[in-house]
Amino acid sequence: MKENQNIEWKQSWRDEYLKWICGFANAQGGTLVIGKNDKGEVLGIANAAKLLEDIPNKVRDILGMVVPVNLHSGDGRDWLEIVVEAYPSPISYKGEYHYRSGSTKQELKGAALSRFLLKKQGLHWDGVPVPYVGIGDLEEKALAYFRKQTLKSERLSPDVLDETNASLLDKLHLLDGSYLKRATVLLFHPDAERFVTGAYIKIGFFETNVDLRYQDEIHGDLFSQVNQTIAVLKAKYLKAWISYQGLQRIETYPVPESALREAILNAVVHKNYASAVPIQISVYADKLMIWNAGQLPPDWTVKNLLSKHSSLPYNPEIANAFFRAGMIESWGRGIERIVAVCDAEGVPQPEFRYEHTGLWTVFHYAQTYTEAVGGVGTTQETTQETTQETTQETTQETKKKSSHY
Repeated sequence: MKENQNIEWKQSWRDEYLKWICGFANAQGGTLVIGKNDKGEVLGIANAAKLLEDIPNKVRDILGMVVPVNLHSGDGRDWLEIVVEAYPSPISYKGEYHYRSGSTKQELKGAALSRFLLKKQGLHWDGVPVPYVGIGDLEEKALAYFRKQTLKSERLSPDVLDETNASLLDKLHLLDGSYLKRATVLLFHPDAERFVTGAYIKIGFFETNVDLRYQDEIHGDLFSQVNQTIAVLKAKYLKAWISYQGLQRIETYPVPESALREAILNAVVHKNYASAVPIQISVYADKLMIWNAGQLPPDWTVKNLLSKHSSLPYNPEIANAFFRAGMIESWGRGIERIVAVCDAEGVPQPEFRYEHTGLWTVFHYAQTYTEAVGGVGTTQETTQETTQETTQETTQETKKKSSHY
């Protein structure tokens, strides 16, 4: 047997190994073995009887928990087995929170610690109440848009949609007593960045990885961010290939709009907003890349995303609002739908990459498109000066509080 997520071997006892016990308790539990080397070979310990008494007392006094310590003997050698169960409440070692991940122990800090503590309390980041903001501060246009979309989707009854804003938000579980939740502010406030840093979308056109030619920022409530992003990409960053069927003009974009919309929705709904970093869309002549500071569930990889999987939204309150509005499904089928649309329209399947900082969705354009169009962006006749002018105007427009629905 090798060391893994749930087992750790140590040749002798040191009090610092209380951190390993803390890490097991905060994760999925595990076993700490004293008296074995890294290969799992029994070396034995000379003071087993004393440790059998000391270790439980130290765990109780420092970690505030109880663990069984079992004595094993064989071939004249003793070793100890400390069995740690996963604890429902957070366990700290002298104010530090440790966590077992894979075969390593990590000290949780910053955003990771915040997520961990919220999870142990059965909460999510987007469900935390926000002081100093009320229902009257929300964008009426955003609420009206939500009502309109939800009426079409039929995922809330018309009677509920006819109720006051306060009653509607309460039915959506977007209130915490008299407070708005973070999700509520992001969904409906005209300037959520006052409360959540980095809650916007950046778009840039690159000739190379270091040559940024022009860019835009999309601000406002999350619903308008999705709609504005699609509009700006189509108007400015993605050149349509024009063809005709008889007298009918057909515009073909390098990324199918429904797949692009689904990818942007995924980024908005699953983003880790505590990262304080905006969603970033990088457009090139041959590809479009979407990055967001999303976090996969523990032990998940991209392989899980590409196969049949349950719906585990990172921001369940935000996801529920978009689901009620008919903009996403609740069955974890977003990636599947993106791939299916690309296959149906004969364009390359997107590439999905997960890094510790977030998730990439990369749409590679079909070779036939890049050869036919010869580039992406505004028309070839547009000068750089005109492009920059348009960029400034578009950026200013998207920063306005009036949203595009």
